[in-house]
Order: sequence, then C-alpha cells, then structure tokens
Amino acid sequence: MSGHSKWNSIKHKKGALDAKRGKIFTKHAKLITIVTRDGGADPEMNPGLRSAIANAKSDNVPNANIDKAIAKGAGDDKDGAALAELMYEGFGPAGTAMYIQVITDNKNRSSANVRLIMQKSGGQMGSAGSVGHMFAKKGVILAKVGSMNVEEAELAAIDAGAEDITVDGGEFEIITSPSDLMKVRDNLQSSGFDVEKVEFDFVAKNPVKIDGLDDAKKVIKLVEALEDDEDVANVYSNFDIPSEILEQV
Repeated sequence: MSGHSKWNSIKHKKGALDAKRGKIFTKHAKLITIVTRDGGADPEMNPGLRSAIANAKSDNVPNANIDKAIAKGAGDDKDGAALAELMYEGFGPAGTAMYIQVITDNKNRSSANVRLIMQKSGGQMGSAGSVGHMFAKKGVILAKVGSMNVEEAELAAIDAGAEDITVDGGEFEIITSPSDLMKVRDNLQSSGFDVEKVEFDFVAKNPVKIDGLDDAKKVIKLVEALEDDEDVANVYSNFDIPSEILEQV
C-alpha cells in the first residue's frame, strides 16, 4: 500500500476526522456539488457522484447534507455561491511533490492561503505543470479480505478487474482505471471483500521513499496543514512512508 494511502487509512481508523467533523462535512459537500455539476445528479450514471456519496456516508455525513449538495450541483439551489475546482502544484520536504485540489468560491483567498501554508510548513509553490505530470488519475479502493486468505483475495481482486494490488497485512490497496472504479468495487463486495474506501485519486508514478522519522513528520505536517484549509478538498503526494514510521507520526 502506498505511503499516502496508508496515511489516509490510519487517520480514518483512529477517528482523526471526528474532531473536525464540520470541516469534513463541508469538504464532502463541495466534492459532491462539483461532481454533480460535471457529471449529472444520477449516481447510477455518474460514477464520480457514486464514489463521492459513498465516501461521505463512510464519514457519517447526513443524507440531508448530501441531498442539498446534489441539488446545488444540479443548479436547483439558486442562492448557492458558484464553486470552482482548481489544482495547485508545489514541493514539500524531502523532495516530495504536492498536487492540491481546491474547491472554492473565492480563488484569490484560496491561492493566498495555500501559498502561505506552503511557506510556513516547509514547502514551496510550483509553476503550472511542474507536478501534475508526476501523477496519473486512477480509481483507488481500500479493502479488507474478509474471510479469505491473502492468496485467495489476490486472485479474487484480479478477477474483479484490478489493475494493480498492494497488500499490507490484511489490507488491500486496489488500483483501477477511473472508468472501472465502481464496477470493480461492486465485484469486490460480491467476492467477499470488506470495502472501506472508494475514490478517484491521483497516484504517484514514482513514489519518494521517506525512511527518516524527522522527514516523515515534516511531510505529514505540511499535508495536514493543507488539509485543514477550508477550501482544500484533497492533497495528493508522492511520499512513501513505511507503516512503522507512519504509526510513530
């Protein structure tokens, strides 16, 4: 499992999201609004929306919030502020790359905030195109094997349509093409997997291994500072931090 995905999994398990539930609800709502606007309000016809709804529910976002976000994306909420989706690029400690997804109603505020966070937390902004080419858009599924052994689970994941599989203990990170994400999710569930998270992600083509605890702390500090900003929806990075170091962080 990539260090970045493993970090997200650890945060989810430890309940780190609970202390900032209001911010998490807002970020899910923005993501749902954007994918609805771009792909339509029918989850069966819009895999991005299906994924966004599933992830919102995994973080206990109320159905009323989800429905309101869909309505806003569909244009039914005439009083809602228009949202823009932006990607900022930059560099973090230990040679890491940061690809930052922002959903905002104020581009000037977002740009200034992201730049300030990068400066304060050991990063620096990059020019357009400086980082994006280091990532490929993929579907990413985090799942547990259920009652299967690991070998059986690997074969089942391949049969389900996985492009790539990484195993860490009993946890699977399964990579798919973006168009196959929800189909593979459904196949995995039918095969007995316990699917924990389903999302579209920008996966690093060449991960940067971080072996030192000090460097790992600096990288995670920057990622968390960016994620704390109200307009930042996702932070994609190419860091690969071993599990034992992530647990210390």
